[in-house]
Amino acid sequence: MNYVNCGNFKTSYEKDFALYQTTFSKVVLIIFLVLLFLFPFVATDYLLYIFNLIFVSVIGAVGLNILTGATGLISLGHGAFIGVGAYAAGYFYNTLHVNFIVAILFGGLAAAFIGSIFGIPSLRLKGLYLSIATLAAQFILEFLFVRMEGITGGVTGLSVDYAKIFGIEIDDDFKFYYLGLIFCILMTIFAVNIMRTRIGRAFLSIRDNYIAAEVMGVNIFQYKILSFAISSFYAGVAGGLWTFYTTIITPEHFTIGVSIQYLSMIIIGGLGKVLGSIFGAVFMTVLPEALKLISDFLSQYYQDITQLFASIREGVFGLVIILFLMFEPEGLYRRWKLIKAYWKLWPFSY
Repeated sequence: MNYVNCGNFKTSYEKDFALYQTTFSKVVLIIFLVLLFLFPFVATDYLLYIFNLIFVSVIGAVGLNILTGATGLISLGHGAFIGVGAYAAGYFYNTLHVNFIVAILFGGLAAAFIGSIFGIPSLRLKGLYLSIATLAAQFILEFLFVRMEGITGGVTGLSVDYAKIFGIEIDDDFKFYYLGLIFCILMTIFAVNIMRTRIGRAFLSIRDNYIAAEVMGVNIFQYKILSFAISSFYAGVAGGLWTFYTTIITPEHFTIGVSIQYLSMIIIGGLGKVLGSIFGAVFMTVLPEALKLISDFLSQYYQDITQLFASIREGVFGLVIILFLMFEPEGLYRRWKLIKAYWKLWPFSY
């Protein structure tokens, strides 16, 4: 009698928690990574620019998802923490003349330190009250970005030289693509493994039921601060990469709008899921560029359409978030799981 394999069945915890569930998924991932590394040779400068933005956004979104999605702590100050990392990386690079990779890591550590300080109120505050506290952190840091001119350059901004590796300046989109891709891969792998450790399980237990977690011996305050530190470290690394991509940073790059945009990424992608962060970052990066392309096309026939699209851009973002919350509250990650389940069980996918 012939049997048809339908689905994947695990017989041990080791197999259930394996990073690659099947050989096929491992092969697909390897092929996907190879294509990513070959992509710059066939892509235009504009596409490379989009991908570079995606790499930075993915790192920042993964960090925020660890805090908000996995630990259940809402943050409206993520954009400011990205700014801390950006300014710290630029300052260390200009004054200490360290290697740019060291400067980026310093920026991540500086953001982690500041994030931990602003995470202290999380012991007493939850939900809406905590979001207001992080919103205060956003405004405080924005004020410091403008006033601490000796470090940030104030409203005129902070300029840095192009990063160099093996004597080669990373001065265009083609070269930065590989820097951003490598950082994105490493930070994503790190996040995936964090969620598979005791630390990740502690984060999830705090999100699901902090009282039960505390009864089971989880140090609530310690893990909340750790979650803020890890999330802010990711934000700082994203900010450091942004510094060496643009080579000039100003306070306008790290406003409350940036924080809301990153929060939108993890909501649309899927809270608590690393892959959801990637989906959300790609979606929220491509959406404004798609709107811009549509407005440029329509402007050939309607001259005032460009101004109209510019004015309704934020409204479109808000509408997209509302639609996802109404019809797909678990984000793009759930849709991806449903697609995989369909083909995994095909032809018995009923």
